Amino acid sequence: MTKQTSICGAILIALGVIVTIVSDSGSVTSLIPAFVGIILLALGLAASAKPAIGHHLMHMMAVIALLALLGSLGSLIGRGSTGWALLSQLVTIVVTGFLLMNAIQAFRNRAQESS
Repeated sequence: MTKQTSICGAILIALGVIVTIVSDSGSVTSLIPAFVGIILLALGLAASAKPAIGHHLMHMMAVIALLALLGSLGSLIGRGSTGWALLSQLVTIVVTGFLLMNAIQAFRNRAQESS
């Protein structure tokens, strides 16, 4: 999970920066995926460096992924985005949804192994 978290964080950082540059956006909101990505990347790297607290960090990752997923869905539905904003929101939804789904599977597998 730590590697997936780091990769997804890097993808979101790249997404935020690229969309901001390509769309010539002057708004800081276009960098929201990058901000989420920084948090996810930091959590992934910290969990790799400190395996003893990795499960706590991965729970934090799941919460961040859920919030990002819900925020992107809410923005997509509420504003009816188009163009680069739409692409950014869709990619954020896919990446954080993938991460959240894998986290839930990992948590379930770990619970079954403990039983």
